[in-house]
Amino acid sequence: MNLSAIQSALRDQHLDGWLFYDHHRRDLLAYRILGLPESFVSRRWYYFIPADGEPRKLVHRIESGKLDSLPGTKHEYSSWQELEQNLKEMLEGATNIAMQYSPRNAIMYISMVDAGTVELVRSFGKNVISSADLVSLFEAVLTEDQIATHYQAQERLDRVLRAGFQQISDRVRNPGHTNEFEIVSFLRHAMEREGLWTDHGPNCSAGSNAADSHYEPTQNRHSPIMHGEFILIDIFAKLSEPHDTSRGRPDAVWYDITWTGVVGREPTDHERNIFTIVREARDAAITAVEQAYAANTPIPGWQADDAARNVIRRAGYEEFFTHRTGHNISGELHGNGAHLDNLETHDERILLPNTCFSVEPGIYFPGEFGVRSEVNMITRPGKAVVTGPRQSELLRI
Repeated sequence: MNLSAIQSALRDQHLDGWLFYDHHRRDLLAYRILGLPESFVSRRWYYFIPADGEPRKLVHRIESGKLDSLPGTKHEYSSWQELEQNLKEMLEGATNIAMQYSPRNAIMYISMVDAGTVELVRSFGKNVISSADLVSLFEAVLTEDQIATHYQAQERLDRVLRAGFQQISDRVRNPGHTNEFEIVSFLRHAMEREGLWTDHGPNCSAGSNAADSHYEPTQNRHSPIMHGEFILIDIFAKLSEPHDTSRGRPDAVWYDITWTGVVGREPTDHERNIFTIVREARDAAITAVEQAYAANTPIPGWQADDAARNVIRRAGYEEFFTHRTGHNISGELHGNGAHLDNLETHDERILLPNTCFSVEPGIYFPGEFGVRSEVNMITRPGKAVVTGPRQSELLRI
């Protein structure tokens, strides 16, 4: 835990403190941000970091050592009455307090604190403020070394994807067919050879399966790939541990992309038109972020989503774009920073400097085909960049 950085962030956001609370390890964000070791937790604990001064702890007497690795004064309780009195005293002098809470559960990734605990804190005359932007600051902002791992994964995974499309082409020519699971297996082996790791996937979707944005072929459920097929590949990975390819490096940052194409033929006019709309939506979101960063203007995730969604809306296909435009990327594939989302959530979190996220609008026609074009972006002070190649037209495989 970087106490001085947390307290500086609290002052910057005009907050009096940040109250962490957990029971049965429900709030994993707290453990990550505070650097707490994994352990069995059967009683409630509270850790309050004021904007200035020494942190304060409140723990149950039978688990009194749970926060000993953290700085600050410690108080103990046994009864619920003692808990409430100690908590009230612990928060004295503070009014605006951040917690892992989101009004109306608008950003559910942050809503780790139960309603009853929020009610209790409010009963002391406190204003409970969402910690969403604080969490982004300490969970999503990347170091220079982490950013380097993203670019290493990008270079390697782009090679794997090119090889995967070539493999489809070769197999469809001779013996004349392949299937989704064979291509997934090829991609996984190629990723391992490149020193990359993933916990699931990748995904190769043929024909109408491409219209299911979360389709994953398995050994027992997959479709053939033959001449004329429409193909979508969604592939994602991070660097593996140097001496243990069965594990991903905890600090490494993922690279996550989606490309589409057709096998052995030219795209139809309809396919080409849908891809063009998706590409323009993708580029509209990219431009919105680029322009905001060039102007040093904060941009929340929902605005980037709107930039993409409005393109698809104007083209008349809004009902076929059924997911957010993008997600945060860090040491986790779906990280804890701002998402590009004004559909599933109204994500007001700011796209902070030195964060990574996907841009991946899509249009999906159930029973027919689906197009998604996914790139990753990294924001830097004064600029925002796409980290890999952008697909400009449907591939001819």
